[in-house]
Amino acid sequence: MIEIIPAIDIIGGRCVRLTRGDYEQKTSYSESPVAMAEAFRDCGVRRIHLVDLDGARLGMPANVSTLEQIKERVDIQVEWGGGIASDEALDEILGAGADFAIIGSVAALRPELMEAWMRSGNGGRLILGADVKDGKVAVRGWTRTVALTIEELVERFAPLGLSNVICTDISRDGMLQGPSFELYAELQKRFPKIDVTVSGGISSMDDIRKLDALGLRKTIVGKAIYEKHISLDDIRLWSQNA
Repeated sequence: MIEIIPAIDIIGGRCVRLTRGDYEQKTSYSESPVAMAEAFRDCGVRRIHLVDLDGARLGMPANVSTLEQIKERVDIQVEWGGGIASDEALDEILGAGADFAIIGSVAALRPELMEAWMRSGNGGRLILGADVKDGKVAVRGWTRTVALTIEELVERFAPLGLSNVICTDISRDGMLQGPSFELYAELQKRFPKIDVTVSGGISSMDDIRKLDALGLRKTIVGKAIYEKHISLDDIRLWSQNA
């Protein structure tokens, strides 16, 4: 069964959700990131998707203390994205307890550095963040695009042992209108040795069931949880059956 990975997006130490990656379309939620991580752990999920939106915009981690608090209090895997643009930033995030580091802008803009990281002792802990906007890869917190397709980006790093790609269709992110099923199914078929993680647009458990039927292996769920389209009980039941 497809694995559900709940998302916690952070601005200023608080849980937020953006719409289509637009920082001006931000919704804040009262739950603290630590409390949400505890709730997700209690549902039986194995991993959470933690995004430092401040860091993504700044180009350097900005909410590391939140990561440290979660890892101190919650026994759960964390994949971290946002602001990892240097050796120092990667070391900081992994040193603060992240189990996996999501590399997006560096992979697209400085592929030689990504290649060096893939060849390092931490290569198995790296996830390629390949976000798509109007058919092109988006970088810098989704504020700009580059003349590169997601397929080209994945092909660059696949020979180095890349095992996981998170793809977000930004046009669907936060819209609760369903993911781009065809996009993800085609990516998974093209790269069968790589786990393609679906991100953006999940609106219901029906979406998750359809992705599961299409052979996808992981999906990130964010706004649908916070807006109560998918309940914690839904996640608990799914996790128990996975």
